[in-house]
Amino acid sequence: MPPSDSQPPVPLASRPGLLTRTWATLRQARLDRHEVAGSLGDLGTFLPLLVGMAAQNGLDFATALFFAGFFNLVTGLTFSIPMAVQPMKAIAAVALTEGLTPGEIVAAGATVSAVVLALGLTGLIDQLNRLVPRSVVRGLQLALGLSLLMKGMQMVAGTQTWLAWDSCTTGLVAAVVVLLLFFSRTIPAALLLFGAGLAIAVGTQPELLAGLSWSPTLPGWRPPSWDEFVSAFPKAALPQIPLTTLNSVVAVCVLSVDLFPDRPATPRRVAVSVGLMNLVSCWFGAMPMCHGAGGLAGQYRFGARTNGSILFLGLVKMLLAVGLGASLMGLCQSFPASILGVMLAFAGLELALPCRDQTSRPAAFTMLLPAAACLGLGNVAIGFLLGWGLAWCVRLQLFHLDEGETARSEKQNRAPHPPSPAADAATRPPPES
Repeated sequence: MPPSDSQPPVPLASRPGLLTRTWATLRQARLDRHEVAGSLGDLGTFLPLLVGMAAQNGLDFATALFFAGFFNLVTGLTFSIPMAVQPMKAIAAVALTEGLTPGEIVAAGATVSAVVLALGLTGLIDQLNRLVPRSVVRGLQLALGLSLLMKGMQMVAGTQTWLAWDSCTTGLVAAVVVLLLFFSRTIPAALLLFGAGLAIAVGTQPELLAGLSWSPTLPGWRPPSWDEFVSAFPKAALPQIPLTTLNSVVAVCVLSVDLFPDRPATPRRVAVSVGLMNLVSCWFGAMPMCHGAGGLAGQYRFGARTNGSILFLGLVKMLLAVGLGASLMGLCQSFPASILGVMLAFAGLELALPCRDQTSRPAAFTMLLPAAACLGLGNVAIGFLLGWGLAWCVRLQLFHLDEGETARSEKQNRAPHPPSPAADAATRPPPES
């Protein structure tokens, strides 16, 4: 269970101020080789989705990197644990597979954040998670993960050559590298592939290196239009809302209790943090961001134990974005499709892997129906509604999906019932005095 926000009220006079709380959080930060290594633990998801949206959708790489770093710093000053800042995966998957515009991408992120912020402030996060069964959320994850996997494989096959730097052979080699390093705690495969992709891009187009220059730039004002908000809601925001409440708020708080029982994150603070992120950054065209249990687990697995890893990563991201921002977009647009395809394919696998927890027949059925509808109909909203309706029909026992359980129940109903304790006591002869 996530830690509760319902604690006895603290008198205003005895509450520490914002600066006092921030300083107390900052004092818990540690920076050593373990924290630096831990800061790389979430790049396996961050880099493929960011580079993919920059190369395929035209999202501004420097702006996205700047705000990712900025909110790393804010998160590191708010939480004393290595709380990851990562892309909103459902929005990224829909953007990459359906070709959303940058405005639609950021509009979807802002809509999700507004909903999550309202749920966090009102304490209705748990009610929403009870209303939307986990199996339906897993169905959306499965569909989006598989669509991202297929998109990556199509990008590799789309090179249509075997003997070139950007070819199917390069994609196969990159896939082998990822598999060899899949469980490595020292070398993030995504970081290695990102470096290899940059090397190939510069090697095949030397003019890109000449275009790199240290010219300080800051994000510009790029607000999405109302039409982009309207079109993005059913395609990208709707599937992301339950995924964010489950994975970015509830699951991350539960994991924080397991990993850091002395300083866990609370649902209200995490929801407010996720809500404010994109309501601030969306007006500048930044990538939709959230926290996540997978990111926290990844950074912990690589060695992070304090907020020092997050502060370090945020500072590096912001320095790169400000210093090289004007020339980073050209590199992204020239990134080899074969390597980017492999990165996206494994990001899709990571998104779909949590679905293996739906092991019962009813849960698997209500997971597979929305997944199939999303992939077959090409409409995430219809898939979500179908899965949600089926899950509630099962929950209300309008029909049964588990034949074995139904048969066991009927067998128990036909078997003679043992007498109740009261009836047994009534028929038992009184004890002799």
